[in-house]
Amino acid sequence: MSTLQHKIDFVALISVTMANSNGDPLNGNRPRTDYNGYGEISDVCIKRKIRNRMQDMGHKIFVQSDSRCDDGFGSLSERAAAALKGEKDRDVYAKKACETWLDVRTFGQVFAFKDGKNSSGEKGVSVGVRGPVSIHQAVSLSPVEIESMQITKSVNGDKKEKKNENDTDMSSDRMGLKHFVRFGLYKIKGSINVQLAEKTGFSDEDAKVFKECLRTLFVNDASSARPDGSMEVYKLYWWEHNCKDGQYSSATVHRSVKVALNPGVDFPSRVEDYQISVENLDGLKRETIEEL
Repeated sequence: MSTLQHKIDFVALISVTMANSNGDPLNGNRPRTDYNGYGEISDVCIKRKIRNRMQDMGHKIFVQSDSRCDDGFGSLSERAAAALKGEKDRDVYAKKACETWLDVRTFGQVFAFKDGKNSSGEKGVSVGVRGPVSIHQAVSLSPVEIESMQITKSVNGDKKEKKNENDTDMSSDRMGLKHFVRFGLYKIKGSINVQLAEKTGFSDEDAKVFKECLRTLFVNDASSARPDGSMEVYKLYWWEHNCKDGQYSSATVHRSVKVALNPGVDFPSRVEDYQISVENLDGLKRETIEEL
């Protein structure tokens, strides 16, 4: 497979309806927002979903979540040691890692483990791989309304012994909160750099796989916080430049997607409350995938 020869930019618009798009563990797992009330989804969260989709499509992934581990290794160091087998040369180490795992040649990876030796014969491995695909954190196009629902768990996790016959076991009742975004339209934007793709071996075929992962981002991602259908990729825009460095800057391409509220709408509750348009950039090829 030939490495990528044309710069790529992309923008995805995703809708969130009655779901926790990305909980913040430092804020009681409430959906992430900035100080102005705009919703946020971290780039790490987006990459996790893309890696999961890569796995679903049968590709080998280095950074696997525990619940989706498919090779029996309990840690990243074990996975690296088994595949790279104590390789000492940094360049060879990086090359083998990129050839082995799709997510490494896509996003890059820092390999810093205690086992093995580096190219200088020192104990430990420290190899950094810069990936060609960069993704911004997603931000909602309007402030989002966060709601919290009080919930009760009425199940005993552990048996509690009664001290006397009159004791009533109330340990089964637990109060909690469930948080969700009532509605939000978020914008994901990113780029694929040709120079870095040449270093990792990221190919045109890999780019097609990545685009399909974005297109189907929320397939097999349902949970109690994100029920099926509550999050969807509404539109995906994909630009392929005719050169390595790009005909336009990524910022210019990303800004060409313009989203504004319809007149008279102050609090959007559905995608149709927005006007979405894309400015044509002379000579730049664009593919639009709608309502997936």
